[in-house]
Amino acid sequence: MKSVLVAGYTTRHVAASASSAGYDVYVVDHFCDQDLIWYTKDHHAFDELDELPFAVEEMMETHDIDHVVTTSGAELLEIFNRLGTPAHIAERFMDKGKTQDFFKDLGVPVPKRLGPGEYPAMMKTLSGAGGWRNACVHSDAERDAWEEFADYAPCMAQEPIDGQPASVSCLGTGDAALALCANEQILRGGDSCAYAFSGSLTPCKHPLAERMMELAEQIIAESGCVGSVGVDFVLTDDEAYAIEINPRFQGTVETVETALSMNLFSLHHDACMGILPEKRPEPVCFGVRKILAAPRNITIQKEMSPLRSTITDIPYPGTSFEEGEVMFSVTGSGATREDAFSSLDKNIRDALQFIKE
Repeated sequence: MKSVLVAGYTTRHVAASASSAGYDVYVVDHFCDQDLIWYTKDHHAFDELDELPFAVEEMMETHDIDHVVTTSGAELLEIFNRLGTPAHIAERFMDKGKTQDFFKDLGVPVPKRLGPGEYPAMMKTLSGAGGWRNACVHSDAERDAWEEFADYAPCMAQEPIDGQPASVSCLGTGDAALALCANEQILRGGDSCAYAFSGSLTPCKHPLAERMMELAEQIIAESGCVGSVGVDFVLTDDEAYAIEINPRFQGTVETVETALSMNLFSLHHDACMGILPEKRPEPVCFGVRKILAAPRNITIQKEMSPLRSTITDIPYPGTSFEEGEVMFSVTGSGATREDAFSSLDKNIRDALQFIKE
C-alpha cells in the first residue's frame, strides 16, 4: 500500500478518491471537515496559506510519504516527490493573463482582452481560484468599486461571453492528453460572487461539448501538465471559448467519478507515469454536485453524518456560518440530466429540513 500527502486549501475530494484507490492518506487542509477525517491517517489544519509549507514539512517529517499531491493554494510548492504538474509548469497557468496568451499562441478561441474604458467588461484578478471575485462591470465607477473589493490586486478585463460555463476533465502526460469528460459548471448567481464556482454536472451534453474536449486535449498536450488537469470554457451557440487551466485536481472530482464509475486518483497516478486510457470512457449516468451557502446566519447543531450518502464537506455540530458562507455540498445522480437535478433538489430539501429540526 502506498501513502500520499494531499495538501492545499481544500483536499477532501482528492483524499476521498485516493482512499478509495487504496492509499494511506495524509492531509494538510484549511477546513478539516468531518468526512475528510474519515479518509485519512493523519491531518493538519492551517489558517493562512503562508502557514501551509510549514505544515507540509512537518507532516512529511512525521510520516513516511511516497507521493505528494497539491490542490488549490499549493500548486507552486517546491516538493521532491510531487505526483502531478511540476511547480515551474503550473506557475504559468496560475496567471490568467499568461494563460490567455498561451491560448492565443495555440490558436484557441478566447474572450477579447479589453482596455480601460471599454465596457461591459468581465473583471478578474490575475491569480486566485474559484471565480469568487469575478464580476461584470459597466462603467468606470463600477470598475473602481470592483478594484476596491478585489483589494487592488493585479487584474485583467475581458469581453463578457454569454453562454454555458463548462469544463473538461483531462489527463496529461506532459506531451499527450486525453479528455475524460465534459462538465457543466454551476455558478453561484445572485448579487454577490455571482461567478463563483458552485458545483458541476457530468457529463455536459452541449452541442459543442465534443469540440470543447478536442480543444482541451490540444491545450493540455501542449501545456506540459501531468495527471488530472482541468480546462474551463464558456460555450455559446457557435464556439467554445477557453477561459483558464487548472493544473491540479478540480472541484468536479465527485461528479466525474459518479458519471464514469471510475476512480480519478488511479487515473491521475497512471497519467503521471505516462499511461493514458486507450479511449475516452463512456458515461454511465449523470452526476451532479452543488455547494450550498447558508441562507441566513446559522449554527448547525445536529450531527450531519447520517446524510453522508448525499452530502459532503460535512461540518461538525456547533459550526456557525454567516449568511452566504459555504456550509456543505449536496450531491445527486440519475439516468438523465433531469433525473440528476431532481435527485439533487430532493437531497437539498432533505438536508435543509434536517438542519432545521
